[in-house]
Amino acid sequence: MGNEVLMVVDAVSREKGVEKETIFQAIEAALATATRKRYTQDIDARVQIDRHTGAYHTFRRWEVVPDEIEQLEFPDHQIRLSEARKRSPDIEIGGHIEEPLEAVEFGRIAAQAAKQVIMQKVREAEREQIVQQYLPRKGEMVTGVVKRLERGDAIVDLGNAEALLSKSAMIPREGLRPGDRIRALLEDVKSVPRGPQLILSRIAPKLLVELFKLEVPEASEGLIAIHGAARDPGLRAKIAVSSKDQRIDPIGACVGMRGSRVQSVSNELAGERVDIILWSDNPAQFVINALAPAEVLSIVVDEELHSMDVIVDERQLSQAIGRGGQNVRLASELTGWELNVMTEQAATEKGANETANAVKLFQESLDVDENVASVLVQEGFTNLEEVAYVPKQELLAIEEFDEELVDELRNRARDILLTRAIAQEEKLNLAEPAADLMTMEGMDEHTARLLASSGIKTREELAEQSVDELLVVEGMTEERAKELIMTARAPWFEAQAADQKTGDTAG
Repeated sequence: MGNEVLMVVDAVSREKGVEKETIFQAIEAALATATRKRYTQDIDARVQIDRHTGAYHTFRRWEVVPDEIEQLEFPDHQIRLSEARKRSPDIEIGGHIEEPLEAVEFGRIAAQAAKQVIMQKVREAEREQIVQQYLPRKGEMVTGVVKRLERGDAIVDLGNAEALLSKSAMIPREGLRPGDRIRALLEDVKSVPRGPQLILSRIAPKLLVELFKLEVPEASEGLIAIHGAARDPGLRAKIAVSSKDQRIDPIGACVGMRGSRVQSVSNELAGERVDIILWSDNPAQFVINALAPAEVLSIVVDEELHSMDVIVDERQLSQAIGRGGQNVRLASELTGWELNVMTEQAATEKGANETANAVKLFQESLDVDENVASVLVQEGFTNLEEVAYVPKQELLAIEEFDEELVDELRNRARDILLTRAIAQEEKLNLAEPAADLMTMEGMDEHTARLLASSGIKTREELAEQSVDELLVVEGMTEERAKELIMTARAPWFEAQAADQKTGDTAG
């Protein structure tokens, strides 16, 4: 009998590629189940198989529970501590008392419980193996063959596992068919009840990076650094590169002889046109490179807003922006800066408007004449905070200003800012949000009071807002606004689902 057990373990392990220990545990569980079925009582059984001989022994078990329990929940496999210590003096609560039982025949159950338990354990082990194999490869590029299409999604065979390439993660208009060999980025690995789910993407910017590392030996060896990529999948992409060796031209190396390397990448991505950009640690120069082939005349950098006004010749404007804003959008994603492309005339008009607004602000807020306000603007001051809190020496350095005027300007600016802060605090204190808004999931008191001060006091009122309307609230981001609105609207969707269900039942 022992040899039979060992033969089954060896055969299943080789066929399924599962550890023998997993098969032994499955057989032990199957034998224990068969043993329990022989008794009308609700007993607990344990089977132990000798890993070398295949011989097995069966034991009945009792779990040790405290003496204080008057009524045992499972009297057939529980025992009080005092009784247990009569058999084993060292036993503790939570331990088990065992006594030998007659073992069931392995051959009789092989076609019944054992088979089911073994196969279940094998499937679980196979799933775990796949997860453990692919989890460290998350974010890497994998190669597979399209096995079949299901409702627009592609099931891709990776050799020892299947992966999902959803329609939304495919390159638009690519037209994949069963049998196509593709490369994709392993975006996620999920362990779900029905088995491991490997999620692929063909539109991720990192896939472009991985393809260049594959096609360009200098990149895979670290001689060329790839700093990032931005894509409009299937249409156009930009990738930023630099060389760690002055003797190597990074753009030329990525293009390859007669464009062979970049063409290979483009072919893999359904003809996506790839612009190779020279990276620079100077943000302005990097932006100029990223907007190529359009020529940039000048750039105005706003560090605070992390944006740049890019001035180009009027004849270059359409090229800099690109069809549907594609060129400037990709350049913005690649560089991480918000880019505003404009002509010289537009830039001049914008500057004049900003200057006029700033002069008007200082005249009205600080109660000064146009000359003083204009001097402040010419010296680079744009708001009251700068006037109030910049070092005094900076204002004294202005030729037209003396110490008395500087002190007066600073005091007026600080008084206005203090008055505004007090008014804002009073407004927040007076704004009392409704209980349903205050207790809404993801809401905090400060945000609730800010919303209430803007006239949004209930959950229903929040649900009726748009993202743009919420962005006027202090400190509100687009992502946060979306999250709050969707949470507020959750009861709407629940009610709609309930109505739909009622309608289906009536139908």
